[in-house]
Amino acid sequence: MDSHEVAAVLAYTGRLAPRTIRTGTGEAQDQIAQWQELLDDVPFATNHGWDVREAIRAHVLDSPYPILPVDVARRWRAHRRDRLDRHTDPTTAADPDDPAAWRAELLRARHAVAAGAAPPSTHRQITGGDPQRDIDEHLRAIGSYIPPAVRTELTRYRPTRAARDQ
Repeated sequence: MDSHEVAAVLAYTGRLAPRTIRTGTGEAQDQIAQWQELLDDVPFATNHGWDVREAIRAHVLDSPYPILPVDVARRWRAHRRDRLDRHTDPTTAADPDDPAAWRAELLRARHAVAAGAAPPSTHRQITGGDPQRDIDEHLRAIGSYIPPAVRTELTRYRPTRAARDQ
């Protein structure tokens, strides 16, 4: 956040928690400088789930203590960590035989997710194509993965399955 966004955050915080307001010009400038130093890498809002006002509001509602810039920074880091934990790297468009390009593309995607510029990709993309349309025919051609003799032995341990298979 830049100093103008930090000033807006402090004005919003002062509206919700009046004990955080600094009235002196020097005190207000020092407070803005302190908050800007600690919130330099925290965005004001992202397109994918982060808004600093929601973090401030949640702190004011949940905690009896006055909000500090470190509280906002910790919430941002927790939010960012949660996004990265939910993210799985999709198949890159870069050639895997070019490790520098492949790694650079992965890092760009991860940084975009971490910064809130892109939503996390929550499903691994094993293949780039559609699933087989003739899956039933394929399964009929393969048959059972359990040999018939083993299936017969298992019927006494799995009576419900044996009744269903008959």
